[in-house]
Amino acid sequence: MNALYIFMFGGLNDLATTGLSLFAVLFISLLGLLILATLVMFVIDITQTKNSVRRNFPVLGRFRALFSHLGEFFRQYFFAQDREEMPFNRAERSWIDRVSKQGSETVPFGSTRNLTPGSVIFANGMFPKLEGEHTLHVPKLIGAGAKHPYQPKSFFNISAMSFGSLSAPAVQALSYGAAMGECWLNTGEGGVSPYHLAGKCDLVYQLGTAKFGARNDDGTLNEAKLRELCENPQIKMIELKLSQGAKPGKGGILPAAKVTAEIAKIRHIPKGEDAISPNRHVEASNPDELLDLIAQIREVSGRPTGIKMVIGDISKLQEFINAITKRGADSAPDFITLDGGDGGTGAAPMPLIDNVGLTIRESLPATIDALAKAGLRDRVRVIATGKLITPAEVAWAFCAGADFVSSARGFMFALGCIQAMQCNQNTCPTGITTHDKRLQRGLNPENKAERVRKFVKTMRTEVRMIAHSCGVDHPNQLTRDHALIVGTTGHSKPLSDIWPDVKAPK
Repeated sequence: MNALYIFMFGGLNDLATTGLSLFAVLFISLLGLLILATLVMFVIDITQTKNSVRRNFPVLGRFRALFSHLGEFFRQYFFAQDREEMPFNRAERSWIDRVSKQGSETVPFGSTRNLTPGSVIFANGMFPKLEGEHTLHVPKLIGAGAKHPYQPKSFFNISAMSFGSLSAPAVQALSYGAAMGECWLNTGEGGVSPYHLAGKCDLVYQLGTAKFGARNDDGTLNEAKLRELCENPQIKMIELKLSQGAKPGKGGILPAAKVTAEIAKIRHIPKGEDAISPNRHVEASNPDELLDLIAQIREVSGRPTGIKMVIGDISKLQEFINAITKRGADSAPDFITLDGGDGGTGAAPMPLIDNVGLTIRESLPATIDALAKAGLRDRVRVIATGKLITPAEVAWAFCAGADFVSSARGFMFALGCIQAMQCNQNTCPTGITTHDKRLQRGLNPENKAERVRKFVKTMRTEVRMIAHSCGVDHPNQLTRDHALIVGTTGHSKPLSDIWPDVKAPK
């Protein structure tokens, strides 16, 4: 070791005096340091007992962890096919990226989509209307019986993303983009932040199980705080969150690294501690208590009030509907937001992301049918969300019976998300889900707001295009007969054969 030290450092003067260039001296120095570092790692690896690969293959074994980490990023560029990645493939991400930059577009030479069992195609009409013959579509009114009913301008909207899970410039961009695109923005369960309000857009205030922004210390509703928030005319509806797709049956999770002083102030929680919401609202342990809470919020806020949930057991939904029926239709939530159980934005345990809750493909038609059977279909609006990020998926939701569709991750892609899978680590390279100011610097709210506007505008245009192709005037006229589901034999059959329409009782 002494000889190596003399060679590396003591001999540098001699080398320099022989006329060797400074570059060569630096090269030899770095080479010596590399050899020394390799020897140190060799000794550490061969003597440690925690990692068997590194112990059996010192130094070389370290590359396995490095390559596994890098593979997560390089797969999407070099190895994965356009339509095989999860949770969203390259074709989906690229479509959003393109239309967010330049609006609606055409593609050449035919489809690359592989029609596997379960794929949806649409039954085009034989004599579709000419351009200009379609009637004007006005989205459905929500909460006709509330003090302040809400008339949305868009059937496609921005789903729940809180300030906390998203950065300040990302929320600002969504707010400005929602205003320009004339759609609503759901605040997510983190409360109403100045960044949600920045663009003067329509807001859906989500009250999660912790009731951030309108809570007492024990997690119950603080009526005074809710009333004060709803003095702002931007808040159009209240969404009481029961569960979400990323973690059905478990409350929201905001890691301590993301709980800044500003976020703590907005949420009324301690700074720098994990913000973990309870698994349910403390006031609502059964259907009747939930209906009481909905009525309380609607009365205090004066706004249409609904619930957001992931369906697990259809019989539990039926119990809730039975409780409504006993009280009368006026007691029903003004809307139900259905999330799919196949994951969503934010931090969540993998067992819940992968294995809990029905997907939107099953829960949406089942919910529509249950409401129709009880005679509540016209009373309760249904908002579908959960991996619906392309025009075909949105059009399918309308065929299944949805009144509106919302998207969270679709708008994250519109903001520039590259699916780096760093949302829960505060290291998002695009600045969308991080509170690191250095990383946020790359996200310009004005630029990204324009991308949001183009995305929502293109989505509405292309969903209407599918509806027109099917021979109807607007998406709300799509039926289960228009959606064809590809079977295992390659033959397709209408969604109405799988989920027959339920007629309302007379």
